[in-house]
Amino acid sequence: MKRFSYWIIPLIVLFYAFAATGQTYAKEITLFDSKGEATAYIDTSDELTIYLWDGNPVAYLYDDDHVYGFNGKHLGWFIDGIIWDNKGNAVGFIEGAVNMVTSIEPIKSIKSIKSIKSIREIAPIKPMLSNRWSSLPLSIFLAMGAD
Repeated sequence: MKRFSYWIIPLIVLFYAFAATGQTYAKEITLFDSKGEATAYIDTSDELTIYLWDGNPVAYLYDDDHVYGFNGKHLGWFIDGIIWDNKGNAVGFIEGAVNMVTSIEPIKSIKSIKSIKSIREIAPIKPMLSNRWSSLPLSIFLAMGAD
């Protein structure tokens, strides 16, 4: 009869722990501002909620391309990995969507409890997208959706 090696159990536990951790991070997509700084993230496991880096939920994606605040305001669009304001200027992006070097991501704060979503206002007509950055920083842009 073969003897069971008890040292393999801790290795299996470690493997599943790392796999679970990696899976958690894969559900969060970092949003960078116009300077390439990590500013917010989209939690894909939480109704596409957008959190600021400090853990405050401020907005969410609706119908894959609309960015709405929890206060019901239409903030802009999420197209091809770029967040655009209602004037058509870029406000933020995910890694790889813009040819820009991004910073190392700092440690995220614990998520705050989400507010109840207010009734969404009607989205404006989508503007022509420009090749300019908005003068409004991503953190302030997203904070305009806080309740």
